[in-house]
Amino acid sequence: MTEEMYSVEQVADRLGLHVRTVRGYIRSGRLRAVRIGKQYRIAASDLDALTARPPLGGPPAGVVGQAEVSSIVQVDGVDRAAADRLGTLVLASANTGHDPTRPLRVQTVYDDQRHRLKIIIIGDPAGTAELLHLLDAVLTADNGLIDREVPDA
Repeated sequence: MTEEMYSVEQVADRLGLHVRTVRGYIRSGRLRAVRIGKQYRIAASDLDALTARPPLGGPPAGVVGQAEVSSIVQVDGVDRAAADRLGTLVLASANTGHDPTRPLRVQTVYDDQRHRLKIIIIGDPAGTAELLHLLDAVLTADNGLIDREVPDA
């Protein structure tokens, strides 16, 4: 089965763009194209990739039913040392024991003036829930990891 190929003019017409704009996309690498002689040809799948449309056979295998969760956890009343310890714990947990095809992305931000730590977690629902349970266990336990007494500045 051969894939349909389009000229620069056809792509410009389909997208409602100027021909120069399409050529600029090709030169910058934003749109893949094959040069045949003095002309470019764009495959239908490459055009779909540019416009973010799924290809005609449906989504790729394994994509159906995937969900992603974004969570922000705010921890108030922690000093810099406690925030660093908690951040290290969360990052270490996020980087171990999870499905490598669905990694958790974690970022921590500490506000010195407010003594506030924010933890941003993005990932699949199960991995995110597991990390949130760990955070809950650490924050509610009296284990000495988090010192709630913040010295006055």
